[in-house]
Amino acid sequence: MNNDLDMRYFAKVHSVESFGTVDGPGIRFVLFFQGCALKCKYCHNRDTWDISGGSYKSLDDIFEKVLRYKNYIRNGGFTATGGEPLLQCEFLINLFKKLKKQNIHTCIDTSGMVALTPKIKELIDLTDLFLLDIKHIDSKKCKDLVGFSNEKELEFAKYLNNINKPVWIRQVLIPGYTDSTEDLLKLKTFISKLKNVEKIELLPYHNMGKYKWQEMNLKYELDNVREANEDDIAKAKKILNIN
Repeated sequence: MNNDLDMRYFAKVHSVESFGTVDGPGIRFVLFFQGCALKCKYCHNRDTWDISGGSYKSLDDIFEKVLRYKNYIRNGGFTATGGEPLLQCEFLINLFKKLKKQNIHTCIDTSGMVALTPKIKELIDLTDLFLLDIKHIDSKKCKDLVGFSNEKELEFAKYLNNINKPVWIRQVLIPGYTDSTEDLLKLKTFISKLKNVEKIELLPYHNMGKYKWQEMNLKYELDNVREANEDDIAKAKKILNIN
């Protein structure tokens, strides 16, 4: 990181997508932040982990880019993803304040694996929707899969529920890892206690990001895991009682 820059007004960015359609409702301007503390074995954006990667972008530069697309995203909005966008919380606070003045819908795609500090809570208040990735409902299995237990993300989910902040729950369905009936029933029980969940999304595991690991000369740990298919998704949806 460049210590000469005020990171309230500069962000470490991996990439930008101007017409995103899978990261929240409608057409969205999607900003992929650089940097992530998790070590998800299935990560398809492995090149976003290292905070020293990516490039610096100013608050004004990003805000002006979003405004150029305002007419196209009027039924959608802005989504921050990554990497882990909550690692650059103060920048997002300042960006979201500007976006809210323009009546632009704000969304964050996150694991929620952060401490609920006053700054994080301030950012939560400025966010219209959270796409919350439940990495694994079982804490020990979660640590094996992503490097951390799930206590913080489940507390994050409970906090969003307590303040009635709209949430879409997401989970990657990985054969042999997150698809057991027992674990899915535990997930169903947890979600049933939340009153703010607008949608549950099961994302079928795929290995399309494997080449990024190979390009970085890293071992892809799920090399022998098959991709999730339609039957896997149908079975999980039935257990979770979702359409």
